Amino acid sequence: MAARAIASGTIAFGLVSIPCKVFPSASPSDAIRFNNLHKECGSRVKNQHYCPKHDAVVIRDDLIKGYEFAKGQYVTFEPDELKAVAEQSSGGIDITEFVPIDQIDPIYYAKAYYLGPDVGAGRAYHLLAEALRRSGLVALAKYAAHGKQHLVLLRAIKEGLVMQQLHYPKEIRPIEDVDIEASDVKESELQLAMQLVQQGTSKTFRPSEYYDEVRDRVEALIAKKVEGEDIRQTSADAPRTQVIDLMSALKASLGGESDAGQDVGQHPGQEVVPDKAQGDG
Repeated sequence: MAARAIASGTIAFGLVSIPCKVFPSASPSDAIRFNNLHKECGSRVKNQHYCPKHDAVVIRDDLIKGYEFAKGQYVTFEPDELKAVAEQSSGGIDITEFVPIDQIDPIYYAKAYYLGPDVGAGRAYHLLAEALRRSGLVALAKYAAHGKQHLVLLRAIKEGLVMQQLHYPKEIRPIEDVDIEASDVKESELQLAMQLVQQGTSKTFRPSEYYDEVRDRVEALIAKKVEGEDIRQTSADAPRTQVIDLMSALKASLGGESDAGQDVGQHPGQEVVPDKAQGDG
């Protein structure tokens, strides 16, 4: 089924304008969801807005928007005031600079969208995409939509362009907020860890080999439940044995036959071939 555009935009590439359409790159709506039902009759219940001060349900027409500027203190906004506060959604995707993609930490990545050329914009669209491929760069741009201004990254893939929404720096929490216990790394343990990494290394990422195993299991259980079967578990899987000693855990992960002094790039059981002496023909 053909993808449906969710927005329109115009890429500003120097003095070149490239009308485009924005398409979702993922389908999170396909996730399995369970609804809340009334236990007595099985009807789906509705969410309501409740005012604790008046101990009453508030209808939508009695709701207004407010911003908490201090603890428990709000300034309220009327609909026309909210329009004045919101960013004007021009749809413009204004490129500000080009940078190597490895200069952007993936922690800034948010949602990704496909960009497709609008009618008559194919030539300019493919020109920008090929320029990004040849240069090995990505474009940083500002994108105003849905009342907000977004920082986005445009990158070229084989088939076209992807617009990657980025978080602003203020939205990223520093890792210093995480309590990380300090510890020294022992060289012998590091050698084994490096062998374990080498043993599990692949040259390419093969996304087709990964799938949502939990979703498949849940769908199978739901199908059984629909057929009237009892899906309650009778026994839990045995927990994995906990290995307290780190060195023992590393050796066990490598099959228990690894030597801490073995070459880091060598797989277990692989013969070590000495380098040729300098000057050999």
